Amino acid sequence: MITIRKYQPTDADMWNDFVARAKNATFLHNRNYMDYHSDRFDDFSLMAFDGTRLIAILPANRVGDTLYSHQGLTYGGWLMPVRHFNAATMLDVADAMVEFLRSESIKTLIYKAVPHIFHRYPAEEDLYALFRLGAREIITNMSSAVFYRGSEVPYNRRVRRACSLALDNGVTVAQSTDYEAFWRILTDNLQEKYGVNPVHSLDEIVRLSKAFPQEINLYMAYAEGEPVAGCVIYDHGEAVHAQYSSANPHGAEIGALAYLFHHLIADVYADRTYFDFGISNERDGTYLNANLIEMKSGQGARGIAYHIYQIDL
Repeated sequence: MITIRKYQPTDADMWNDFVARAKNATFLHNRNYMDYHSDRFDDFSLMAFDGTRLIAILPANRVGDTLYSHQGLTYGGWLMPVRHFNAATMLDVADAMVEFLRSESIKTLIYKAVPHIFHRYPAEEDLYALFRLGAREIITNMSSAVFYRGSEVPYNRRVRRACSLALDNGVTVAQSTDYEAFWRILTDNLQEKYGVNPVHSLDEIVRLSKAFPQEINLYMAYAEGEPVAGCVIYDHGEAVHAQYSSANPHGAEIGALAYLFHHLIADVYADRTYFDFGISNERDGTYLNANLIEMKSGQGARGIAYHIYQIDL
């Protein structure tokens, strides 16, 4: 008998212990990360039990009669253990979830599956359960990732030329804690191009980097000792993700960002399986930023889909 209940703050230790062992969880699902923006969302995360044993968790928030696979995270979905859990178990969890959500007067579930590159072990039982529940895909976001195994990273000529230009201009790369300097570069770029600010404020990213010093790191490119480009990396183990990246006008002119990515891909994270650049979509996936895709493919990245589904209950 599978039972579902809502997460409570007193469950934090149990939740975080499960995240550490789950086959498709990352540090984004740790409550110390999730709760940095708890004031913005009505948390309605779910916990599934088989008797007294916790067998699955769903990071989520509620807006009216809709449950979202947490809007503060890029991906969520049911997080599952490696052992004693299979597709039949997931179907039981899904049925129990539907019954529980209906009892809470929730009519719609928006579900963001964890992309497979972030799985520690195969974990797509939830996709089968979604099919069985009649879910429909409402958004497909296109990310781009370098796959290290089996072949050399296929840089294009433009990237090679940019890297050569950066070296000719004495660009160097180093790990940094100067988030303030990078946030100025990033914010100026986002404001100029899109009229928006970074999702995280400077205070938030500094606080998160201190809470997760092994997982969140900043790398900067310098020209004549001045920061000209930077990239915030989220380290998920076999897959690393470029959460934020940007260059100032001088850095763009001398190829600093291309060289920074080359350094991260070819040197710092060369022992990993995936280097993920993130999505290149706007407007719920209906608009593809061709310039972004071109830049990422030039660095050797190819398409990874981020799937979002809707279930009408």
